[in-house]
Amino acid sequence: MSNDVDLSSKEWCDLIFEGKNKDFGAYQLRRTSIQRHNKAMLYTIIGFIVAACLVFAWNAYQRWEAQRQLALQNQQQTQEFSFGASEEESSEEEEKKIEQPKEEEKPEVEEVAQQAVTELKIVPDDKVTTPPPTQDEVKQNDAAISNKNVEGTLGGLTAEIPKETPAPTAKVEQKVAVTVPEEKPKEDDNKVFQSVEQPPQFPGGESALMRYLSSHIQYPAMAAEQGIEGKVILQFVVTKNGQVGEVKVVRSLSSDCDNEAKRVVRSLPRFTPGRQNGNAVNVWYTLPVQFKLQK
Repeated sequence: MSNDVDLSSKEWCDLIFEGKNKDFGAYQLRRTSIQRHNKAMLYTIIGFIVAACLVFAWNAYQRWEAQRQLALQNQQQTQEFSFGASEEESSEEEEKKIEQPKEEEKPEVEEVAQQAVTELKIVPDDKVTTPPPTQDEVKQNDAAISNKNVEGTLGGLTAEIPKETPAPTAKVEQKVAVTVPEEKPKEDDNKVFQSVEQPPQFPGGESALMRYLSSHIQYPAMAAEQGIEGKVILQFVVTKNGQVGEVKVVRSLSSDCDNEAKRVVRSLPRFTPGRQNGNAVNVWYTLPVQFKLQK
């Protein structure tokens, strides 16, 4: 029979407080207890659902932020590479313009014309020793007048005609332009490039590099106890023989996490070196290392 009794019902409450002061607070508490219990249960369920949603949203944000940082890094490397390639193309065009020979200038020719001048000398009559030629003699000498000197007197005048008229001479001055090719400065063997035509590659590609990092990273105990999570961004030199050279921290997380990331990067196997103009060169390589606790 006790199983059929509803202890929260109004009839049971009236039975308990029959003949007692119902204006006392205990009667009201007994009547409204079921409502309070229901409200408490509802608030508890709502609070649990809100907390679960917040946790799920935070995890989704963390994953999105990691993907965004990786995409931003890849985009930056691509822009640096395209910018370096455009600079090289412009420098090659300038070199071609410099190496083009100038058109040879036509030599300037100075022509000097000479003109034969017939000198006339006035001689007094008493000093003329040669009689003037006759008309027949003049006619016979007309044909050879251009090749011989003819001296005659006419009315006290003596005319002298030069034997030959010198041909005009030309003074030629030729200018030759000589183009001396500029010597290209020799590149320093120890120079480290920010971007190159062919960037260095990890054996197996970028996915193999991420797997290597995740399998060799040892989470620092101090960072794990303090709940430190995040990303360390490193830059290191891939030398011309593919080995890892200088390593530096671009964005730090903590000293323990920074040192662990540098240790793993120094242990990386050889890369395929980057190339510039067909030659292997030293190149800076940027790498983000993610530290995330397993929950």
